[in-house]
Amino acid sequence: MELTAETILARLQELRSDEERKKYHRYFDFEDDAADTFIGVRMGQVFALAKQGLLTPPAEIEKLMESDIHEARAAAMSIMAKQYQAKKTTPERKQELFELYLRRHDRINNWDLVDLAAYYVIGPHLLDRPRDILYRLARSENLWERRTATLATFAFIRRGELDDTFAIAELLLDDPEDLVLKAVGWMLRATDTNRPALNAFLDRHAARMPRIMLRNALEHYAPEERAHYMAMGKGK
Repeated sequence: MELTAETILARLQELRSDEERKKYHRYFDFEDDAADTFIGVRMGQVFALAKQGLLTPPAEIEKLMESDIHEARAAAMSIMAKQYQAKKTTPERKQELFELYLRRHDRINNWDLVDLAAYYVIGPHLLDRPRDILYRLARSENLWERRTATLATFAFIRRGELDDTFAIAELLLDDPEDLVLKAVGWMLRATDTNRPALNAFLDRHAARMPRIMLRNALEHYAPEERAHYMAMGKGK
């Protein structure tokens, strides 16, 4: 179905709940301001609404991204991801969605918004294309762009291509933001399908890796192996 931004915003207002809004404090460190307002719509409801709006055009998705309401932007990212993955979506539309994500990254300003679409739009779009954009994002001053850079590589990992994940992880070893370090750790953990390659990366870099990154990377390791690498890591 093709929904307009106006229709989606109206439905979100109908679903709002003060009780649900309070629950967001458990998951997000936020202060209400003009740029990021939570109105209290459960994410399950947001995703169901996004599924109904699968055919919503990029121009309407962008209007949602411009909203001050966090749940509206979450709906936008969910629509973008679902639409990109749909079998009937044309290559031209996929290109539009990819470009929209990057062009309006200023509106992707929290971890959940990155996670909703970076896996499903940015990474898949670059599977058979140059990946220079990820390295530019990894060097960005914007922490959400750096998070996008590493999470997008999951699409490559699923195809057995690990070089970009490791290269971007190396760029982000000294990142000051935990939400970036965690994301890097998750992607390193995903490369455990090739344990020798992950071991080689850890042997080279574990001594520099912040503990939060290292812990996430080692989740599938046996206790004694985990202790070995943790002993090498930084104290942070």
